[in-house]
Amino acid sequence: MAHDPAEPRPLGVPRTPTGEAEVDASLERLADVDHLATDGHIEVYEDVHQGLREALTALDARQGPPAPAPSRPYDNRS
Repeated sequence: MAHDPAEPRPLGVPRTPTGEAEVDASLERLADVDHLATDGHIEVYEDVHQGLREALTALDARQGPPAPAPSRPYDNRS
């Protein structure tokens, strides 16, 4: 059977897991474009972009260990 050029075709772009659940979920959303006509891709790309921005914002908001206390210069005056 010949492929109808009007039908969506999978892009075949591999998605490698990153280990960050939020990022991986956004990247998996890219698979949706494999089943959409080209004019439907923008909505998926915008959704993925928003998900990645939210994941980056969440990473920035995470609290790390406290910063070390500033050292005081040694004063050798008597």
